[in-house]
Amino acid sequence: MTAAPSLPRLVMEAHGLRKSYGHVIAMDGADFELADNEILAVVGDNGAGKSSLIRALTGAVVPDSGEITLDGRQVSFRTPLDARLSGIETVYQELAVATELDITQNLFLGRELRKPGFMGMVLRQLDKKRMRNEALEHMRNLGIRVQSIRQKVDTLSGGQRQAVAVARAAAWGRRVVILDEPTAALGVRETKQVLELIRRVRAQGLSVVIISHSMPDVFEIADRIHIHRLGRRAAVVATKTVTMNDVVAVMTGAAAPDSLPTAIIHQKKA
Repeated sequence: MTAAPSLPRLVMEAHGLRKSYGHVIAMDGADFELADNEILAVVGDNGAGKSSLIRALTGAVVPDSGEITLDGRQVSFRTPLDARLSGIETVYQELAVATELDITQNLFLGRELRKPGFMGMVLRQLDKKRMRNEALEHMRNLGIRVQSIRQKVDTLSGGQRQAVAVARAAAWGRRVVILDEPTAALGVRETKQVLELIRRVRAQGLSVVIISHSMPDVFEIADRIHIHRLGRRAAVVATKTVTMNDVVAVMTGAAAPDSLPTAIIHQKKA
């Protein structure tokens, strides 16, 4: 008798998340599951509520009800800092890189290292050499090539700026890295570079969530696809078992979740 395949260990879960703004329902019992060391894509039509879901998972929105667990432990994020302290790093579509600062300063923004002893504790001098060395090592480990670690971000291409933002998230994220539209407004070459960077981030032992409207990118990079519709999870499918047309049909309401192939991992009917 063949044993049933074991389920992957879940790093992060959410169950029954609800959030409303007056008569507008942003989350209507939304669920979420992220497995250990996977790349999960979250897709949904405009207004589906996927942004509210991600903001709840990262502390930017406090749900009215529901629960979130991280490594099996229930958590309550009241602010994005709470999520960061728990090992969750987010790169929003706006990137939030400081273009007037150099690469090292961006990687250590808000987490600057001070010199040891009197110079750092009393005089509060920054350990710039150590930060440069650590930033250079981290960029090399992720395969990101730049002319100089002291290069200002405003001199970088769009793909390089995205790489700096992702590198910062990977440097500080201990469990989960969430990327909002990581390839938006990038050319073909830069898109491929960012997708390869995401694979390297996963190779460092992190779980990665990408929110994307680019179906080709989703099918190239993701292990599973979380389809969000009408404020809740409609289905989760393994990328290799469905087509883009399948996903788009469920995402837009043209097809029901139970029309997907039997390889579907999870579905919740509306």
